[in-house]
Amino acid sequence: MTFYKGPITDHFDGERFFDRDGMPPKSWADLLRWRFGHKPAPWPDWAPSPYADTPPPRVTGDKARLSYVGHASWLIQTGGLNILIDPVWSQRVSPVSFAGPKRHNDPGIAFDALPQIDVVLVSHGHYDHLDLATLSRLAAKHAPRVITPLGNDLTMTAHDGAIRAEAYDWRDRVELGSGVAVTLTPTRHWTGRGAFDRNRALWASFVLETPAGKIYVVCDSGYGDGKHFRDVRHTHAPLRLAILPIGAYEPRWFMKDQHMNPAEAVQALADCGAAQALANHHGTFQLTDEAIDAPETDLYAALDAAGVPRERFAVLKPGQVFEV
Repeated sequence: MTFYKGPITDHFDGERFFDRDGMPPKSWADLLRWRFGHKPAPWPDWAPSPYADTPPPRVTGDKARLSYVGHASWLIQTGGLNILIDPVWSQRVSPVSFAGPKRHNDPGIAFDALPQIDVVLVSHGHYDHLDLATLSRLAAKHAPRVITPLGNDLTMTAHDGAIRAEAYDWRDRVELGSGVAVTLTPTRHWTGRGAFDRNRALWASFVLETPAGKIYVVCDSGYGDGKHFRDVRHTHAPLRLAILPIGAYEPRWFMKDQHMNPAEAVQALADCGAAQALANHHGTFQLTDEAIDAPETDLYAALDAAGVPRERFAVLKPGQVFEV
């Protein structure tokens, strides 16, 4: 495997990436302690969504149409562009096809119902976000640009040279066309796909500039002290919409540095200052110990405790649509 090579920066030591405001990933000993000591809540074998979306070919004008595919996957249509976020259409998020976390519901958009895809944003290399099989299918049918943080492009092109991967650093701004641009922003997480490649690639969140306003897309993040969310507010305000993760948070001793719980997601919304939030990273793949409906239940409790109207932080099912 070929890894990223580049100059030393404030978040790259010449070999591995790091976050000065974050925490390194847990040790393998901690992982084994969790895996062999935990008692995950049972999930139903299949939890179908009552919704399925058939998107229009394009969305123009000052609008944005967001369709929830499931987990951290979204289709965002705005400015005449069709943009996929962390697309996963595979049945499992795992290095092998016969084991690992499996889907508990179908993608909210059937793959063949997708409109022409222009751009794909991939936040980092974990299997539930960087799905090589899906990226290859997209390359073969749509040939989109794939925007990703440094080093993840090498994972993609080693698998399939047809994937049009472009790698960028934190704070890089990329013009996508039609008045739409994306900036990669620091986020509290890490990455890796095997035993020996931890943080050999970078991870990021995204701020999309669209005709409907700025959309802050957080696919995976811990909360920490909230600095990254406040920094986005200071740099990119006003934000029309934030997509924030609410799932995969138990047990807290293991997950808190990499995944927010719903109460922290509510605080992240306050920190970034977005007018509206949508929830993601829940309800499709069982990655951690909480029940399938716990993120939504806990989110509503946290919103009520904070005095935030529930409609300001919407929870969609796969196939549901939100329009700006």
